[in-house]
Amino acid sequence: MPRPGLRSEPVAVVRPAGRSDAAAVHRLSVPFAREGALRYRPASRYARDAADFLVAETAHGDLAGCVALRARSDARGRAAAVLYNFCVADGSQGRGIGSALLRAVLAEAAARGASRVFTATAGRGLLFLRHGFVVGGEEEAPPGWRSRLDPARGSRVLVCALT
Repeated sequence: MPRPGLRSEPVAVVRPAGRSDAAAVHRLSVPFAREGALRYRPASRYARDAADFLVAETAHGDLAGCVALRARSDARGRAAAVLYNFCVADGSQGRGIGSALLRAVLAEAAARGASRVFTATAGRGLLFLRHGFVVGGEEEAPPGWRSRLDPARGSRVLVCALT
């Protein structure tokens, strides 16, 4: 839902990222890493993992948000996915961009055969909760991913059932 007083700027397109988007995704992500909301990743990592990312471009061609998805097996060996590096530029928040990215990434996860999508957030996670995620699922989360969560960040695991 748009915030009162913000100019409406619809998402022009949510699309797969390419290697050429790596620098822009890095610039978009750095402020969130500084705040502790994301892990810091060098620009070369975004280029290497570009196939994991969806980006939201404004009608003016600026990247307004991004989200990444990686296929994993959950703790029981079932097809699952992990959503990571989800962020929306400060000036673009409250305009539906985060919701558009979440809808697109959940559809992509379902198309890839994932039964559940896991993520971790240090924040309240209200947007995730509005899109079907629930708090919990640590014991079912992909073990390799779960073991790399940093307890010092105070992250909570959220999970969304797709089937």
